[in-house]
Amino acid sequence: MREPDWEQDGHRLYLGDCLAWMKETEVDSVSLTFGSPPYCDARTYGIDAQRDCEAWVAWMLDITEAAARITTGPVIWVAAGVTRKRNYWPACEGLMWEWWKRHETHELYRPCVFHRVGIPGSGGKDWFRADWEYIMCFKRPGQLAWSDNTASGHPPKWALGGEMSHRINDGTRVNQWGGSYPPKSESNSRTKNGKRDKKFRPSHHQRTKCRADGEIEVQNYSAPPLANPGNVFHLNVGGGVMGDPICHENEAPFPEKLAEIFIRSFCPKGGTVLDPFIGSGTTAKVARAWGRNCVGVDLRESQIKLTAARLKQRLLI
Repeated sequence: MREPDWEQDGHRLYLGDCLAWMKETEVDSVSLTFGSPPYCDARTYGIDAQRDCEAWVAWMLDITEAAARITTGPVIWVAAGVTRKRNYWPACEGLMWEWWKRHETHELYRPCVFHRVGIPGSGGKDWFRADWEYIMCFKRPGQLAWSDNTASGHPPKWALGGEMSHRINDGTRVNQWGGSYPPKSESNSRTKNGKRDKKFRPSHHQRTKCRADGEIEVQNYSAPPLANPGNVFHLNVGGGVMGDPICHENEAPFPEKLAEIFIRSFCPKGGTVLDPFIGSGTTAKVARAWGRNCVGVDLRESQIKLTAARLKQRLLI
């Protein structure tokens, strides 16, 4: 691997093409890849970084493959399709589909949603404005090498009442702890007047367990101290809320809070985060703030300098 173009306290920046850089990088050398690639033909970035839908999918599939080779954890992209002449380009969906088709060696997690209010008046006369973007998660088969999905969690929000439930393939309704309604033993499921026995409808303070003898046992339930944050992230964007004035020197910054969620959840302390589209250095700054190292790559020297300036700032978090 060549020497970095800028380095300080474990953070390294490289000027060049990220695909070429990743192909020359050692396997399993980073813990997490997180970044936001160009959105099809939305912007040129001064380097003609415009691709139609099919070209973007092919390009990003190569980049995601290269990133997965060197990343022990997930590869996460924040991106969105574009609409041209009233026709939406399913670029993100196409990328996920092409990755999934190789499912013997490639896996996905259900994508998250980055929800932010779109530009008032956008959407044209026919349709609605765009208020969210994909956060796509690509990974190797099996469990992640490291994760803490409650790192950005919150105390559980639940109230007294009946259990949450869903229906399985045979139509049976199953509660969140595995109990079924009605229970397999009809004699245990109803009282003499035909109504369900309330002992089989526990509140969130209880859960059910099926014993070896087939009887359903009701047990007290204690909620975990933290619930994971779910897969919809409501974050404000725009001047003053992105985390750093420097970020606005880039054409398409994302808020520091967005990077924080994924860095804290999928990169252990002391681990390394890769952002192949480092831009204004949001990923690098957040990694530094939370005790992780960062490697950033960008085609533009201006963005390498911008990220370096951001990392030189006094750490306030």
